[in-house]
Amino acid sequence: MYLNRQHKDNTKTIYYCILVDYNNKRRFGQDPSNQLCTDDFAGHWAHNANLSVKAIMGIAGYSEIARMLGFNDVADEYATIAKKMAVKWEEMANEGDHYRLAFDREDTWSQKYNMIWDKMWGLNLFPNNVIDKEINYYLTKQNPYGLPLDSRKDYTKSDWIMWTAAMSSDQITFEKFVDPLYKYVNETISRVPISDWYDTKTNQMTGFKARSVIGGHWMKVLMGKMK
Repeated sequence: MYLNRQHKDNTKTIYYCILVDYNNKRRFGQDPSNQLCTDDFAGHWAHNANLSVKAIMGIAGYSEIARMLGFNDVADEYATIAKKMAVKWEEMANEGDHYRLAFDREDTWSQKYNMIWDKMWGLNLFPNNVIDKEINYYLTKQNPYGLPLDSRKDYTKSDWIMWTAAMSSDQITFEKFVDPLYKYVNETISRVPISDWYDTKTNQMTGFKARSVIGGHWMKVLMGKMK
């Protein structure tokens, strides 16, 4: 939909016009259908919990933009939508000591790296200490060269590890995620510019090399600047 607003002061007219598609996020983002997620190389998997988080944070981000531009009624409306979706998400994904890879898949887990924006923006959308619960669970799933992307494979994405690590509540926990990643970069036998997609047990690249996504390694720096 188009959000088209006009604000006048004594000297000028300011037009605000942004193309958004958040009605679809509201309709389909809570429980995604059988589609690719950000990690498209992993294939289709319906009801992906991390993809749902991405939709929720998209709506929350739209709310934040609206508030910065002075459209508080719009901001409040979409903030309420995002909060309700996050509460429902927690119920749908709950697996006791962690949250599922997909809502309908028992005994699965995945990195919920898209929650980084909830922490960075200080919104606290997700109830019941979701982030801390996930972080503590991830520490039990690490391999010698890092945290797998999810329960399906031993491979990972280094940029997502750093997003996940940046959600840690303290520096010591943050370094527990970074140290195995450093070990991979230091010891890998794959002689290419850093591969962001690699095996956490063998330290060999799975695919990709020298990609701009490595910028995600500096997520914690970005968080520091935001504060």
